[in-house]
Order: sequence, then structure tokens, then C-alpha cells
Amino acid sequence: MKNHVLVIVFSILFISCKNDNNLVEVQIPEPEIIDEKTSNFGNPNDIKTETGPFELVQLKYKFEDFSPNLDGRTMETHYSKHLLSHANKLNKIVAENKWSKKTKIEDILLNLDINNAELRKSAGGYYNHNLFFENLAPKSDLKPSDTLTMAIDKHFGSFDDFKQKFIATASNLNGSGWTWLILNKKGDLEIVTTINNDNPLMKDALIKGTPLFNIDTWEHAYYLQYQNRKLEYLKKVFELLNWDLISKKYESL
Repeated sequence: MKNHVLVIVFSILFISCKNDNNLVEVQIPEPEIIDEKTSNFGNPNDIKTETGPFELVQLKYKFEDFSPNLDGRTMETHYSKHLLSHANKLNKIVAENKWSKKTKIEDILLNLDINNAELRKSAGGYYNHNLFFENLAPKSDLKPSDTLTMAIDKHFGSFDDFKQKFIATASNLNGSGWTWLILNKKGDLEIVTTINNDNPLMKDALIKGTPLFNIDTWEHAYYLQYQNRKLEYLKKVFELLNWDLISKKYESL
């Protein structure tokens, strides 16, 4: 649906009249309807982190451009609240520890103390969300390049088989986490999952590798629009993957 409906649930109040015990019904207001075509959720590039080296990935599109697969309010909340929070916390940790501003997020993830819960959460949340948003584009008919298609066919049988396996793996992940397509240490494509804000770059990852793309399966990624319909969200967000960019990443490895 192109129109995203936000329903505010009001209790029906019956006011009892003390004199004659008559009941007066209070009319429920009509739900607010937000038109994605006319609503302005702001410019993503106007959202900035607090002072520090780690910034938000720059989106080339407006929040509402991903509708109807991901509506503008969901995108705006996810990007400007969840991702921004991780970025600001990570920059605070960097400042407190006086790390070099040239430090790369990948280096932090590869070398962090896995028992440092605060850094693990912030660095992982920052990297994971940045990758997620970076690989999204308004719905298109883009397909993987011939080179990536050959690799997908080799490891999964076909693109359709890969898509079904990826979505099924993400759907079966219990709790909060992420589903990834990675290039593992053997040079093979592999679908893996991580919990919370962990990722395949961390020391204790069950399967390590270089991420090509991921899909967020935390409830905050879809609950405003899809409520408990996680599988529907996964199918819709898969249609937003920017295969041109993902293919270039694969071919550069």
C-alpha cells in the first residue's frame, strides 16, 4: 500500500451521568493517514553525528523514496534514531580513549576485546547499520552482475534458490540479529547470521568473512510498518538491495 496508516488506539470512554445514569459515547477520531508522496520526512543528509570520526553513511535518496517496501517513517526512525545513537556512542568511546581519528571501524571490530560490551554494541551497531543502509536503493529490477551471478549459482544453485535460502535463514533467526551474505575465508559465498549487534568480522564470530550485504532483523527495522509480519518485511526489503553496488564490492575482493 502506498499510504502508510498509523493507527492510534483510543479506548472508548463511556461517561456516566450521575443524575439519570445515561451513558454518553465519545466518538473515536479517524486514524491519521500519511501520504508518502506528499509527506516530507526531512533530508537524510541533514542528520549529523556529534563530534567524532565516525559519520552516518550518506543516503542518495529521501526516506520516503523506499516506499512502499519501507515507508518513510520507518526509514527515518531507523536511520536518525537507531543508527545515529550507535554512531554518537562510538564517537564518545573514541574520544574518551583518545584513539586516532584515522582508525577504521573494520580495525576496531577485528581487534576489539569481545568482553568490552559497550564497545562491542556500539561499534557493531554502527558498522552493521551503515552497511544495511548503504546497500539499499529504491525498488528496481537490478540483478547481480554476471560475475556475482556465476558465484551465486555455484554456491546456491540459482539466484532464486539463494533468495529463498537467505529469506528463510533470516526468518528463522530468533530474537534480535542480522543475516549476512559474506565471502568466507575459503573464498566461498555463505549465508550466516549473528545475534544482537555482532558481525562476521569479530574475533568470536562462528563463521568469519567479509560482508557483502546484510539485512536487519531487529524489530525496530520493521515493526512500525509490518508489526509482527517479519517474513513479509524480509521479502520486501530484499527487493531494495542495490545489486550494482553489491556486485562491485564482490568483484573488488
